[in-house]
Amino acid sequence: MGKIIYNGELKTRSDVKVDIEDRGYQFGDGIYEVIRVYNGEVFASNMHVNRLMDSAKMIQLKVPFTVAEIEARVKELIAEDKLRNGIVYMQLTRGACSRTHAFPINEVEPVFVAYTKEMPYTGKVKPGVKAVTTDDIRWLRCNIKSLNLLGNILAKQQAVEASCDEAIQHRDGTVTEGSSSNVAIVVKGTLKTHPATNLILNGITRQVMLKLCADNDIPYVEEAFTVEEMMAADEVLYTSTSVEVTPIINIDGESIANGEPGPITKSLQKLFSEEIERQCGAVKEN
Repeated sequence: MGKIIYNGELKTRSDVKVDIEDRGYQFGDGIYEVIRVYNGEVFASNMHVNRLMDSAKMIQLKVPFTVAEIEARVKELIAEDKLRNGIVYMQLTRGACSRTHAFPINEVEPVFVAYTKEMPYTGKVKPGVKAVTTDDIRWLRCNIKSLNLLGNILAKQQAVEASCDEAIQHRDGTVTEGSSSNVAIVVKGTLKTHPATNLILNGITRQVMLKLCADNDIPYVEEAFTVEEMMAADEVLYTSTSVEVTPIINIDGESIANGEPGPITKSLQKLFSEEIERQCGAVKEN
């Protein structure tokens, strides 16, 4: 990471300072996005930036740039940092003002930052991972990609302490999503995933996956399912910008089906890799 976008300008990290009364720092009053970069090209850029705009609208946060302006600056940042494979993290807070719970609308200027980080890409099909289940203790506006991630952090920590890769959250037995991912199951050849309501974040990888299903005659439904249904499923998988499409083969110490990645998951992994190549070109391994 060499440069940072700070309020639309490329700066060095040492030149960027955030006020201690920034509302993102004191209240988590802000939003963010993480965008994957392959081969120096941004994957699903427009979908990510539009979701940033949607999140901003839902919390009445003014965005000082257009979608096109953000995308252009992100491309400049990637070129400046010579990033080949990795991510761009972008964040928008309401800005700095005297600390009070109610937010000012016109008296404060929002603060936008973005930076890059390398992330290896091997191009290989990902093996299955382990997960744990946990109560979903978060608020009821999970469709907003806000900075308020304490519930997610506690869930992820539970997974780490159990030597697992992800925590699958549920509300009274109904699976919502992972601590930093969306979760889907496959039953009798049909993929099932929680509908895009206020209880989950409508992940970009999730959206791409469902389009791949539609385009390739893979049956799917956006329908809630229980922990019990998940444990008895033929396949379980999770999706996110960082993990792409990855099978889950063990949950709470119990194997899913035969403990191996299933055929639908493998097909989606292949299709997703092809979509990466379509958008970003052939990706060389790090």
